Amino acid sequence: MIRRVILSLLALLLLACSSATTEPTETQDGVGMVHSVITDVEPSEVFFTSDITGEGLVEIFEKLEWMPEGKVAVKVSTGEPPSSNYLRPELIKDLVQKLDGTIVECNTAYGGSRSSSALHHQVAEDHGFTSIAGFDLMDEDGEVEWPVTGGKRLTRSIVGKHAENYSDWLILSHFKGHAMAGFGGAIKNVAIGMSSPSGKVYVHTAGTKTSGSIMYSDQDAWLEAMAEMVTGVRDHVGEDHIVYINVMNRLSVDCDCDGNPAEPDIHDIGILASRDPVALDQACVDLVYEAEGNASLVRRIEGKHGIHTLEYAEQIGLGSRKYTLVDIDE
Repeated sequence: MIRRVILSLLALLLLACSSATTEPTETQDGVGMVHSVITDVEPSEVFFTSDITGEGLVEIFEKLEWMPEGKVAVKVSTGEPPSSNYLRPELIKDLVQKLDGTIVECNTAYGGSRSSSALHHQVAEDHGFTSIAGFDLMDEDGEVEWPVTGGKRLTRSIVGKHAENYSDWLILSHFKGHAMAGFGGAIKNVAIGMSSPSGKVYVHTAGTKTSGSIMYSDQDAWLEAMAEMVTGVRDHVGEDHIVYINVMNRLSVDCDCDGNPAEPDIHDIGILASRDPVALDQACVDLVYEAEGNASLVRRIEGKHGIHTLEYAEQIGLGSRKYTLVDIDE
């Protein structure tokens, strides 16, 4: 009960912050609130629940009032063994089955247990995903390219070939820190998660190559490339055919691509959903900045200039950092 009251007060505070007229500010200790940038567009709706259960996930999805028209892909991270913080099948099962969805992924570009199709299929089975729904490794039979326009880093999104088999997309992400991007949420789950291995290199290196190392010296450039890749996906599938949910539990500074992540310093927060990936990720970042024990994750976000992904995504029209947070628990 006390926790729900605190979260309700937090929701009101975030509403006020999202209506502020100031640009984002940095505090002296580096752990202050990130304020949403004001734009000329109306704020996007972001739904929130503190109920991190299968029932809570279905309930918040229904608030999106989204009706898929065809075959549904549910993009999740299968998680790197042995102990990453991927979304557990028992949490997502009810929603995936409600949509008659297929869980989709692509192979990695950095080695590990998901760098080949055979290994990746085994991880998906070991982690329980194949027991709740069909599983499709989208790049198993190659890749396709979808055009990217309006950016300065990329000309195409390089995705797994099987992506062409789906008309509707649920981007179901575990929000957490990330060693290269600062944080990972909806945008990263599309930009890197839907990319084939060569597409991952292409995004990581801001459109400069499609093979070799994913390491790149221009941090802002690769963050911008992530936003551009997502615009290519959105434009190809149609914005009415893709929605986004972020689950804020097990909030480690490390990504689910890390098989041995640091233990979280922040308590579980909740589930957020939106049709706008920029607003959704911004709301999650704001909640991190308000959470107790946030110092390590905030340092990770700021150390990698992670907020620039959202600044640039808004600039190129992927979405708005201005949002209205709707607490469905009230």
